[in-house]
Amino acid sequence: MKLSHFNFNLPKELLAEFPAENRDESRLMVIDRQKNTIEHKMFKDVINYFDDGDVLILNNTKVFPARLYGNKEKTGARIEVFLLRELNSEQRLWDVLVDPARKIRIGNKLYFGDDDSLVAEVIDNTTSRGRTLRFLYDGSYEEFRNKLTELGETPIPKYINRDVTPEDAERYQTIYAKEEGAVAAPTAGLHFSKHLLKKLEIKGVNFAEVTLHVGLGTFNPVEVEDLSKHKMDSEELIITQEACDIVNEGKAKKKRICAVGTTSMRAIESSVSSANTLNPYEGWTNKFIFPPHDFSIANCMITNFHTPKSTLLMMISAFCGHDLMKKAYEEAIKEGYKFYSYGDAMLIL
Repeated sequence: MKLSHFNFNLPKELLAEFPAENRDESRLMVIDRQKNTIEHKMFKDVINYFDDGDVLILNNTKVFPARLYGNKEKTGARIEVFLLRELNSEQRLWDVLVDPARKIRIGNKLYFGDDDSLVAEVIDNTTSRGRTLRFLYDGSYEEFRNKLTELGETPIPKYINRDVTPEDAERYQTIYAKEEGAVAAPTAGLHFSKHLLKKLEIKGVNFAEVTLHVGLGTFNPVEVEDLSKHKMDSEELIITQEACDIVNEGKAKKKRICAVGTTSMRAIESSVSSANTLNPYEGWTNKFIFPPHDFSIANCMITNFHTPKSTLLMMISAFCGHDLMKKAYEEAIKEGYKFYSYGDAMLIL
């Protein structure tokens, strides 16, 4: 399959600027791959598709306030700094993106906060927009991290053309987020409310938590027509023995194993044994899933509606089947489903 197979016209008004009023009241499209059917539901109806012993695989990564605004020394130009990952905690080195990048060179200093209490020096160029920064701060490591949190804002996606609101800090985070390290939310999980999770638990559904710290690589545009030549950025992944036990027991009993989101699916597909069971893992993954792909662990998934030519759409095509996915997306556009991070959801059975 080629990049051009994943292009479609997405009306701008279908890109969700705000989340649904209540988490579990977004819309849900249910696709049955065997019956080749498409149904329209509310997200809270998802409970009707799961029974005792079924497994939901959740990505428990937590988004941190990764977007900072600083001023360049001398000129005072306002510069956006997007924190990607910490490279060295002792030296306070970070991998970041800067915008506008053309103004930022090695040796430049950036000042943050009204009192300039945090300073960063550019020590390397990594990509056209990427830089390595060394932060200079008088205080302990814990105080430094608190300062980053205080100065940073919730990294809602760029397409959302509005200022960040206090509500975003809560809503651009799953209710089961635990392990801080993501610069973007695993958005399929945003639809779960505490009430819905409790009802699933009472019904006997088991939850297996994995951690995949979502980086911006997930959203990097694919710029090659031949998909096999696209390189994904690496993202940190942790799969515990406990999660493996829950998933593998469900699999052995032929239960429904549901990956909640493309990040959970990438996580589990990155650590599969020769017997098609889930293995514990701690490290990095740059797995890129596109058609054709044999999925080893999950037999259903929950996901949002993705943008044209995205790696996320390619994974959905591989899981759903390309023709059925195209049909579903045409229907979603016709029915006015909301797309992307704050958009509606899809359950693929």
